Amino acid sequence: MKVLLINGSPHEKGCTYTALSEVASALEREGVETELFWVGNHPVPGCIACGKCATTGQCVFDGGVRQITDELDSIDGIVVGSPVYYASASGQITSFLDRLFYVNGKRMAGKLGASVVSCRRGGATAAFDQLNKYFLISNMTVVGSQYWNQVHGNTPDQVRQDEEGLQTMRTLAANMAWLLKSIRAGREAGVPAPVYEAKRGTNFIR
Repeated sequence: MKVLLINGSPHEKGCTYTALSEVASALEREGVETELFWVGNHPVPGCIACGKCATTGQCVFDGGVRQITDELDSIDGIVVGSPVYYASASGQITSFLDRLFYVNGKRMAGKLGASVVSCRRGGATAAFDQLNKYFLISNMTVVGSQYWNQVHGNTPDQVRQDEEGLQTMRTLAANMAWLLKSIRAGREAGVPAPVYEAKRGTNFIR
């Protein structure tokens, strides 16, 4: 069992990293392997709708999307972390996820997903909702916690003082580990994965 944690903050070891590290440590204690991936602080290109990924299976831009695409079959869960900018996720993580999920939407099915947001004061739930939409459109199971997955603070030290926020991270990890173990037990017992109908798209036109 492996969970990929994606840090969408331009600060490699900032507040978002502090929250994700709390999740990762709790997962490791439950016997779940973790990998922390930092999107970086360089410009991240968004999807340009070129359609190349439909034929190659890879995005024309890299920046880590190709790496995760190559590793995806070994990943059972994804936790996405972001700071809150104007009540939204960071531009880096938004562009990154747009491309990652557009290339791999079908391959995400059956995996677990969760988002974590970090803010000084407000806007957390709006960014949290934005990130969860990637999972909800991809046949993934969204993992919850005792509160919305958010931490508060302007520095990592301040985040470490957010006792409720860090507890929420640990509870999220406990729920994710339990679900991963339950899914594995179901597979070993012969419970089949869902079989989906052929997708039908409907455009709302007059």
